[in-house]
Amino acid sequence: MNELQTLIVSRRAAGVAQVTMSRPAVFNAFDEVMIAELDAVFAELGADPAVRVIVIAGEGKHFSAGADLQWMQRASTASREWNLNDARRFASMLSRIETCPKPTLAQVQGAALGGGVGLACVCDIAIASDNASFAVSEAKFGILPAVIGPYLTNAIGKRQSRRLALTTTRITAAEALAIGLVQQVVTPDQLDVAIDATVRDLLIGGPAAQSEIKALYAQFHVGAVTPEVRELTAQTICRVRGTDEAREGFSAFLGKRPANWISQ
Repeated sequence: MNELQTLIVSRRAAGVAQVTMSRPAVFNAFDEVMIAELDAVFAELGADPAVRVIVIAGEGKHFSAGADLQWMQRASTASREWNLNDARRFASMLSRIETCPKPTLAQVQGAALGGGVGLACVCDIAIASDNASFAVSEAKFGILPAVIGPYLTNAIGKRQSRRLALTTTRITAAEALAIGLVQQVVTPDQLDVAIDATVRDLLIGGPAAQSEIKALYAQFHVGAVTPEVRELTAQTICRVRGTDEAREGFSAFLGKRPANWISQ
C-alpha cells in the first residue's frame, strides 16, 4: 500500500483491517487527498482475500466533521468542470465503500457532520458511543447534501433524511439509534468492545456468502416482491448452494466443527 497522508491502515485482528481517518486537528474533515486515499484503500482491501472485515474510524475526539471547509471554499470559486470532476470523485469514493464486497463497520465517537454522516451510512453497520452527535449540516453553508443524500435516505428513509437536511439540526446518538442511522449505542469505554463483538459475529459467516448477501441485497427495494425479484432470489440461492463454501459450511455444522474459514 502506498504511503498515505490522511489515513492509517492497521490490522485490528486476524482478517480485520482498520482504516483510521487521521486529521484530528480538523476533526478528520476530508479533502481531495483523503477522498482519493479512501477510494484507493477500500479498493485494495476489498480485493484482498486475507481481509474479511473493514472498520473505519476517526482519530481523536471526533469521527469526522465532513467536508474540509477550505476544500469547500476552493470549490466555490473553481470552474464548473473542476467542481463536477471533484464531486464525481467524492461520489465514487462513497460508492466504493458502499459496494465493498467485505462487511464494513463505522466506529463513531464525537461529532459526525455532513459527509461524516454519509460515511456512517455507506457502511453496513454503524456503532456509536453515547457521546456521539450527528448533523447533516450542508445547508448552513448554502449548499446541500447531494452526494450523501441517497445513502442517507436508504439508511433512515425519505422523511427523516429530508428533515435532517432541511433543518441541519444536530441529533444525539440515542435519536440516531431510534431512526436507524446507527444500529447500536454504547458508552465510550465500551465502543471498542462492541465493535470487536460484532467483528467476531461477522467472522463466523462464510466470506463468499457475505459478499453474495451484499450484492443481492443491494438490488432490493422496499415494496412489492415482484416475480422478477422472486426469480432473482431463487437463481441466487440455487447457484450459491452448489459452491464449495456451502458444502464446507453444511459439513462443518453436521460434523460439529468450525468451518475452515474460521480462525482457530
